[in-house]
Amino acid sequence: MIVLPCFETERLVLRPRGLADFDACLAMDRDPAVTRYVQGPWTNPKEHTAFLRSRIEIDYGRGLGYWSIFPKETPGSFAGWVLLIPYDAVGPEVEIGWRLNRLAWGKGCATEAARRILLHAFEELGLDRVVADIHPENHASQRVAEKIGMTFHRNGLYGGVPCKCFVQTLSGFRGRQPRNTGV
Repeated sequence: MIVLPCFETERLVLRPRGLADFDACLAMDRDPAVTRYVQGPWTNPKEHTAFLRSRIEIDYGRGLGYWSIFPKETPGSFAGWVLLIPYDAVGPEVEIGWRLNRLAWGKGCATEAARRILLHAFEELGLDRVVADIHPENHASQRVAEKIGMTFHRNGLYGGVPCKCFVQTLSGFRGRQPRNTGV
């Protein structure tokens, strides 16, 4: 089993998601407002439990997986998760995604966590490209994608449902990073 690194940002702690986060993830997914734009077995307890367990236990490869998000000011409060995994869990492309419980909405947590995971993707893993498919009505997630430097690529389908496909490339990412001018 590959161990994922932990990360800290200005306001957040990101640690590999594990079974200790299981109940918090289940509760978050059962909130219809949270999963409004996401297909999944959220209303079937048996399927939902099996789906979540498999997503927690699978080995996605070196440096890939899910990170649980915790605010530094309330370290025991599960805010949600951010992922960097093979597209639709199978690849070959790598996708980034995020899901936060309602208490964390509108506070910049998704943007802050996703920025750190993109840094990991490009600078530590050496990926050339990261994608995100977002429901066309999920304007909040589209704004997060744009804030972390992703650009709209095309309209597409994900599981037969329309989506907006966003992409960030290594060169685009490097072009957005602050440069050390030596001053």
